[in-house]
Amino acid sequence: MSDTLKTLIWSAIGFLLGSIPFAWILARLVAHLDVRLVGDGNPGTANAWKAGGWPLGVAVMVLDFAKGFAPVGIAHYFAGVSGYALIPIALAPVLGHAFSPFLSFRGGKAVAVTFGIWSGLTLWLGPIALAFGLVLFMRLQTVDSWSVILAMGIMLVSLWVADYGLPFLIVWAGNTFVLVWKHRTELRQPPRLRHKLSQWEDKQP
Repeated sequence: MSDTLKTLIWSAIGFLLGSIPFAWILARLVAHLDVRLVGDGNPGTANAWKAGGWPLGVAVMVLDFAKGFAPVGIAHYFAGVSGYALIPIALAPVLGHAFSPFLSFRGGKAVAVTFGIWSGLTLWLGPIALAFGLVLFMRLQTVDSWSVILAMGIMLVSLWVADYGLPFLIVWAGNTFVLVWKHRTELRQPPRLRHKLSQWEDKQP
């Protein structure tokens, strides 16, 4: 099978898997409601958690992670796809999730699936850098969407230091663009330091 055909097949599989709205499906089955009517209306882990408690939230998170990890990891490590051919394969699950045709192209915010694709690409470095950044910035400031975008900056530094190469940086750029677009409403708010940090800052001479 040619590399071009592999890329097309795995990109299509990735987009199809990514577009499966697990939050919407499981909320219908378990909580008997439309997850888009909960919280901010995002069909993702957080609102699934609100709709059906932690078991539903964890199930959605794991499935959303898996639909990013599986096609990218299999294509990369088992089908032997590498270099620039990985770019569309890696971005396909993120695009499928964020713009799911099953939800009239109004999908989720793509955080869990982002963890999935970077696990498929780098195994541990990407998701650990992203998780570290999320924890750090969520402790420092109160706007969750800014925590996501700033955490992607931590990942960029990690990829650059580890010398993963231009194809991975292009995936990072495309992934970050999708995250910025999906979080654009919340990103209109500037980052706000948490109360204790603000108090400490005010006390400085």
